[in-house]
Amino acid sequence: MLEVAYWGYGLAAIAYLIFGVYAFLAWRGGPAGATLLGAILASCLWALASAAYARTDNPLLFGLCGVLDAVRTGAWYAFLVMLLRTISDRPARWPAVLAGVVVVAQVVSLAIDMSGAAAALPLRPVFAAWLAQAVVGLMLVEQLFRGVPAASRWAIKPLCIALGAGYVFDLYCFADGSLFGRLDTDVWAMRGIAHALLIPLIAMSGARNPSWTVRMSMSREMVFHSTALAVSGLYLLVISAAGYYIRYFGGDWGRALQLTLLFAGLVLLGMLLFSGAQRARLRVFLNKHLFPYRYDYRNEWLRFTQALASAGGDLGQSVIRALADLVESPGGSLWLRNADGLFSMHARLNQPSSEVSEAADSSFCCFLDHREWIISLEEYRLRPAQYGELRLPEWLSVMQDAWLVVPLKGSGPLLGFVVLNAPRAPFEIDWEVLDLLKTAQRQAAGYLERMQAAEALLEARKFDSFNRMSAFVVHDLKNLVAQLSLMLKNAERHRDNPEFQQDMLETVAHVESRMRGLMGQLQEKRSIDPPRLLDVVDIARNVCRSKRGQLPEVGLKEEIGGSVEVLAHPERLERIIGHIVQNALDATEEDGIVSLRIARGDAGRVQIIVEDTGCGMAPDFLRERLSRPFQTTKTSGMGIGVFETRQYVNEIGGALRFDSEVGRGTRVTIDLPRGNRGSARQTPEMEPVNG
Repeated sequence: MLEVAYWGYGLAAIAYLIFGVYAFLAWRGGPAGATLLGAILASCLWALASAAYARTDNPLLFGLCGVLDAVRTGAWYAFLVMLLRTISDRPARWPAVLAGVVVVAQVVSLAIDMSGAAAALPLRPVFAAWLAQAVVGLMLVEQLFRGVPAASRWAIKPLCIALGAGYVFDLYCFADGSLFGRLDTDVWAMRGIAHALLIPLIAMSGARNPSWTVRMSMSREMVFHSTALAVSGLYLLVISAAGYYIRYFGGDWGRALQLTLLFAGLVLLGMLLFSGAQRARLRVFLNKHLFPYRYDYRNEWLRFTQALASAGGDLGQSVIRALADLVESPGGSLWLRNADGLFSMHARLNQPSSEVSEAADSSFCCFLDHREWIISLEEYRLRPAQYGELRLPEWLSVMQDAWLVVPLKGSGPLLGFVVLNAPRAPFEIDWEVLDLLKTAQRQAAGYLERMQAAEALLEARKFDSFNRMSAFVVHDLKNLVAQLSLMLKNAERHRDNPEFQQDMLETVAHVESRMRGLMGQLQEKRSIDPPRLLDVVDIARNVCRSKRGQLPEVGLKEEIGGSVEVLAHPERLERIIGHIVQNALDATEEDGIVSLRIARGDAGRVQIIVEDTGCGMAPDFLRERLSRPFQTTKTSGMGIGVFETRQYVNEIGGALRFDSEVGRGTRVTIDLPRGNRGSARQTPEMEPVNG
């Protein structure tokens, strides 16, 4: 039994040490807090000395244990007397005097007992003194509890229960010792653990009483898990006791029945521990009886916000789960307004799907929109008059397990509503629950509004991308139509010319191919050709060839000998170069000059330069309007070509530069990085082409 006492008092010393460090760090000054720290320290030293005595059985350590026990008693008495002074206008003199007498009696009786003089006495005075300290302690606790106003007892109740239980344990221990002339070693061995188990209740009172200026806090999660652990331990003790009884009194079947009972008990305990309904019942019980408010609002709000923020792609289910967890509900359904203006089921959790919908102008939706009340279906069935003219829709009346209807309303009209299932445990709906749900639904509605706004923005961006691509395609079609118009204009004069006929067939084939490609690009919403290595000189020749018949004639100058390859899309590069050349032709008179040059740039780059002697552009137009879409100086232009050209040149790593002066002409430089065969071989889709 000394081994049990050693571990019991040792664990008690560790528990008091941890509690003392926590209380010291939370102490903000004040005599009550200082006295509490002193009582905790004295209890820690007493438990440590008792553990040492249990290990060594040294008589000197026994005397030290008695002295420290008296000091511990005096410290807790001082704390109780100080609390009595705070609740009474008169100083608590007689409790202080009585407490002092008891502590002195403990020390004197211990000295008598250790001197051996108590052997001739019929009653050992040490038992009487320790019995008196338990009685006086119970008197002080009773005075404190009765002196506190009834409205404030919730704050002091855990402390009174803890100290009262400790004094009752001591009363039993030393009453038994006085009766039989010796201590029960089993009871004495468990005394340290019994007092250590009272620490959470003392901490709870410390958290409830800021006047002690000890800022303790005990989370509801800690109370919940500690209580669940204690209940599980008590349950296992009961099962074990029943098993031992069956074993000793069950005859031949005793051991088999004991094992069966223990196995069944463990299975039942596992079911209870993993049962959401049982956890909900325990949580509701603790929140109702141990805390002044039902919710720990900081933790609840952090949990609610985290649930919405980590929703990922299924925000609807996260909203249901976050609201359901506030009221111990297993799930529900979320109803949002659809494109037809009807409220339909958007998401569900532990609830069957439904295809019904509710009109936005129904009395049910109008009630949720205007009143913003949380509808309790159970209360509505018992007292429908409280909800005025509200009439529940038929689909809601027959919905299984429907319990609460929580409206979701943000900054605008009714966004939707959540129908929650009946809770796992009996759950009372009061003002605190309603206020929390109203606040939470505002937060959830804000998240849902942002989700819908993001979806609308994404859809608008898709339309914008499609419209932008359509504008590029229409711009190219305009250029192709211009080629066909020029060809028809020249056909009146050269229709009998075989060379013109051949050229006309080639032009029509080229236009047909380009128009088919543009239609494919528009339908598939992507580029019609992959990037590849291509010869810029051949691309420039194709552009000049496509502009035949227009005046002035485009002159091609190749300042780099041989081919010059770049990594680009053949069709798009030819289109933007052709656009720049066409702009030069449109801005230049028939007797002017338009040239296309291929030159060597800096750092292994290549330059495509288009120059003309046309009308030129003003500096403010170059600076502010040229690269913006739908800005043009031509009467028949769309203002898309330069915008598309700059975007594509930047996309393939190039640069676009304009130099222009009104009345003197314009020079456009396209600066592109040169490609190489090594990079082309690393990308299988890139193949060198000509033209």
